[in-house]
Amino acid sequence: MSLHLHWFLPSHGDGRTIAKAANGAPARPPRRDPGIDYLAAVAQAAERFGFESVLTPFGLFCEDPWIVASALSQRTSLLKFMIALRPGFVSPLLVAQMSATLQRVSGGRLLFNVVTGGDADEQRRYGDRLDHDHRYQRTAELVDAVTRLWDGEPVDFAGSYYEMTAGLLTRPHPTRPPIFLGGSSGSAHEVAAKHADVYLAWGERPDGLTELMRKVRALADAQSRTLGFGTRFHVIARDSAEQAWAVADDIMSTLDPKTVENAQARFARTESEGQRRMAVLHGGSTDRLEVYPNVWMGYGLARPGAGATLVGSHREVADRLTEYHRRGLDHFILSGQPHLEEAYWFGEGVLPILRERGLLEPEQSTDAEPNRRTAP
Repeated sequence: MSLHLHWFLPSHGDGRTIAKAANGAPARPPRRDPGIDYLAAVAQAAERFGFESVLTPFGLFCEDPWIVASALSQRTSLLKFMIALRPGFVSPLLVAQMSATLQRVSGGRLLFNVVTGGDADEQRRYGDRLDHDHRYQRTAELVDAVTRLWDGEPVDFAGSYYEMTAGLLTRPHPTRPPIFLGGSSGSAHEVAAKHADVYLAWGERPDGLTELMRKVRALADAQSRTLGFGTRFHVIARDSAEQAWAVADDIMSTLDPKTVENAQARFARTESEGQRRMAVLHGGSTDRLEVYPNVWMGYGLARPGAGATLVGSHREVADRLTEYHRRGLDHFILSGQPHLEEAYWFGEGVLPILRERGLLEPEQSTDAEPNRRTAP
């Protein structure tokens, strides 16, 4: 099976550093605001090199993903938008209506990354006080209800978190958005096995991801379901390994020890099993950040979420992606800072190697005018 590569849309801002200084000093060079023209440049670069979609995040510091994806769908032709959908904040019928509208506006280019939420502090800021396992139960209900609504028939739904009487999606789109659902806990595995199209886990050593996939695959097999599998990495790819590691070293030089200390204290309180796995990989120490050949945990010292980075020459990064793919991973959501420049480094350096190996589909032309609605 071919690789499916996705990029990341930095709708919370972009830059060359991974964390602000603890004393509040401005970043050098300064951060880039997530203006629509800059986000369009990132999206168009991703489209140019053949990435299938851009992950469009949700969070306290992000621009709204629905509005951003709607706007950028008019400035791209083939690129899809993987919207981070946070259950609990919108009703299933409204999710279905918004999805069907965006499918029509974009020409069927919507994907969902269902993010159940692992940061209790952020969840409470949005008015959500459910604990970890109950959030996953709610996620299961949301995905189930939206899937039923997509048939365009009246739906009666009585769950613990959502209720509908004759809920109706009056204008369903022919293409239901595929569901990418992540999480490293048992609750996440159960929901993904039953409801997801693709199971996602944050990047780590190959043996760890293989074990997670084994657990989810067994649960899906028990329900006669077949899933795709994906992961999330940052990337630093250069013409030589020395150049790539020099970039990683420069990133480390900008990290304030107090920032790292504060971040590790926050991660210790997390409800996210994935975040705990990230913390175990680096142990909060700068002494052993390369946990596997070309797998570097520097991002995870100060930034929540996916903390692993593929670092090396273009061929080395291609080798690691090939290795993970052989382990059973088909989807890779990648990012790099700044996202515009790193899309070019990866697109011009790594993608040709993967295509030579037959792991990617041939390049598609992006010469068409934006929003020609040529995507399936």
